[in-house]
Amino acid sequence: MKTLNFITGNKNKLSEVRAILGDAVVVDNKSVDVPEIQGTIEEIAKEKCRRAADAVGGPVLTEDTALEFHAYKGLPGPYIKSFLEALGHEGLNKMLDSFDDRSAEAVCTFAFSNGPGEEPLIFQGRTLGKIVPARGPPNFGWDPIFEYEGKTYAEMDKEEKNKISHRYKALMKLKAWLIENEA
Repeated sequence: MKTLNFITGNKNKLSEVRAILGDAVVVDNKSVDVPEIQGTIEEIAKEKCRRAADAVGGPVLTEDTALEFHAYKGLPGPYIKSFLEALGHEGLNKMLDSFDDRSAEAVCTFAFSNGPGEEPLIFQGRTLGKIVPARGPPNFGWDPIFEYEGKTYAEMDKEEKNKISHRYKALMKLKAWLIENEA
């Protein structure tokens, strides 16, 4: 059974990754401070993975989450964490007040590298939803403002969210690749 070093300091992400992957893989956790570059979602994910592999000196799994507002042609995208910290849930909603389009796409990009010098592989999942006033517990990032089929991610129990989320979709691609490439 393969062991992955998931590079995150976010206990909620770690919990979701372990729950979604189940017994298919052992997910260890390392918290490594990796500087974030600017660029596309894919460029950011690959560079983060390269730097983490160098820091750990072995195989790593990194994750980057984005929230793309269609009215803003994809922004804030990979910069959602900074936007959320600066504006909060209410401020993110206010950004869309002058638009009719409140649709958004949650994007999760996992990057896997076998170690230093190895080109990272990308596994991406996307879920289409819309931005709404915050509902549900504010425990996990922008979950209270992202609505999918009538419920925000924050209103869903973990099992329900883990069956439809952008993270789930990306991890299913990773899981299939791991199973296919298990030697």
